[in-house]
Amino acid sequence: MNAHSTSDTSEAYIALGANLGDREQTLMSAIRMLDKQDDIKVTACSDLYETDPVGYTDQPAFINMAISVNTTLSPQELLGRMLEIENQLGRVRHIRWGPRTVDLDLLWYEGVEMNTEKLILPHPRMQERAFVLVPLSDVVREKSDNISYFVQTALESLDERDGIRRWKTCNWPDESALSGN
Repeated sequence: MNAHSTSDTSEAYIALGANLGDREQTLMSAIRMLDKQDDIKVTACSDLYETDPVGYTDQPAFINMAISVNTTLSPQELLGRMLEIENQLGRVRHIRWGPRTVDLDLLWYEGVEMNTEKLILPHPRMQERAFVLVPLSDVVREKSDNISYFVQTALESLDERDGIRRWKTCNWPDESALSGN
């Protein structure tokens, strides 16, 4: 695990998904809740993609997206805040990969590699999941660092991207700029 000083600002990427209730509203609420934290600043937001469920398929379609944040929190502290927000937005864990009001996954945290019981960085399955990589490519495309290369390489190696449809555009921070279907 790489050392991290909590006084430094680090960039992190978070995947968001929802398939119960008002999916778009819940995702935007999660982003607002993250951005309102003193030690987290949302810096970019992907478009919203409607995606077919993976794993447990007998459930409604998801809306998936990704954001980048700057934070002074450690990876573990950031994960803790994300889990608190999931709980506040009604997340219940009954079925692995099952329906959910919201899901927040910490994908990458500025060069940190770790493997603990609660957190693995970078996220161990993101390179296999088009529903993660496609939105993530929206927020890393301007970058010239390792995450941009990683995402592009992973996207090129995916066999298929079926089941992912651009649903709406997100112009963070101006939520009023969300376009219609």
